[in-house]
Amino acid sequence: QVQLVESGGGLVQAGGSLRLSCAASRRTFSTAIMGWLRQAPGKEREFVASIGWSTGSTYYADSVKGRFTISRDNANNTMYLQMNGLKPEDTAVYYCAGSRLATGNWYRYPDYWGQGTQVTVSS
Repeated sequence: QVQLVESGGGLVQAGGSLRLSCAASRRTFSTAIMGWLRQAPGKEREFVASIGWSTGSTYYADSVKGRFTISRDNANNTMYLQMNGLKPEDTAVYYCAGSRLATGNWYRYPDYWGQGTQVTVSS
C-alpha cells in the first residue's frame, strides 16, 4: 500500500514562494496519477494540479496556472509542488493524493492521500 508523507507547508507573505514535497513510502507502479488538492475553511476540497506518474503529463486548475508547477521524481517516489506568486486566497490545507485510475474525478475519491500540510499566505 502506498503511504504518503508531506512536508514544506508554512507561512509566507503575498507574492512569496513555497515548495511542497510528497514522498511515497512504497513503490508507485500501480498509481496512474497523483496530484495536489487543497481545502480552505468552509469550502469543499479543490483540485490544484495533477501529474501522470509514469508519463509526466501535467494538468492545472485555472486558478493556479502560471504560478504553480507540479513535478515528480520517479526514482525517489517523490512529488513536488512549486508555488510562486502566492496569494492570500491560496491559503488552505494542501493534500497529496493519488489514484490507480486517471479519471476526470479521481481526486474526489483518491486511493491514497497524505495528512495535509497548512499553507498560509499573509497580505
